[in-house]
Amino acid sequence: MSTTSLYRKYRPQKFGDMIGQDYIVKILHNQIQGNKVSHAYLFCGSRGTGKTTTAKIFASELTDVLDIFEIDAASNNSVQDVRDITDKVKYPPVRGKYKIYIIDEVHMFSGAAFNAFLKTLEETPSHVIFILCTTEPHKILPTVQSRCLRFDFRSASEKDVAKLLERVTKKENILIDKESIALISTAAAGAYRDALSFLETISSFANGSQITGSTVAMVLGSVPPEVLNALLDSVKKCDFKKIIETCGKIFERGVNAGLLVRNMLEQIKQRIIKGEDYMAIFRSFSELELSIKNSVDPRASFENTCLVAGIDGNAK
Repeated sequence: MSTTSLYRKYRPQKFGDMIGQDYIVKILHNQIQGNKVSHAYLFCGSRGTGKTTTAKIFASELTDVLDIFEIDAASNNSVQDVRDITDKVKYPPVRGKYKIYIIDEVHMFSGAAFNAFLKTLEETPSHVIFILCTTEPHKILPTVQSRCLRFDFRSASEKDVAKLLERVTKKENILIDKESIALISTAAAGAYRDALSFLETISSFANGSQITGSTVAMVLGSVPPEVLNALLDSVKKCDFKKIIETCGKIFERGVNAGLLVRNMLEQIKQRIIKGEDYMAIFRSFSELELSIKNSVDPRASFENTCLVAGIDGNAK
């Protein structure tokens, strides 16, 4: 395997490589074709969904690489940093038609920095385009947002993540089954970058051997489907002793509680698809998915949900 990390190696280089952000790609492509680009864009979305990658592709379609400037607002967020930008935008591009500034994690700008940046947004030179990327748009001043064309990047669906993993494993000759791809897709929680990072770690562990569900579970600290199904059987039967025993063994593995809940929901969905009555249990774990991140005791929250789900699922 190449020494270049998978997420860097398979980062999209053109709009045609993008997965899952079709409407954004179409709008940006149409703007380029129609020569109707905006002076400022705001790309919003959770990490790993393609904001910065899209910004780079868009910029490269519009101008020469010498006129593209990437700024990390996490470490360049002061008033002086913004003044450095505003002092330079007045100069024309070196070779291309535009000077493009990609500002990543723009929500990290201080309040004073945003205020200093606002005047430049209001009076942006015709040769300058700003692309602001953020995971937390609510932290950006409304006056800044209103001067940008906003795009909200969707978290990747498990189907789209699986599609990417299938393509990459085929090109890299990685031996893996569909169950393992599904488990990695779930663990990625909507982030393409995380999915490829997980795949790389698991592939290194397998060292050329076939990747199975057990391999994925061992590396990611998740739980094999057979264990989850056994736990679900205990929940359905209201076998409280078995529930506590199985939960104890699961958490001894050091599993990620959020991933555990998502995996449980996936197994429950499969049973519902088969026509089994698991809706009450599904509702219990759906509610847990929303609260598990903020739980002070994830293990207790999970065990309690299993117990209550069993009671609710068998209520007459």
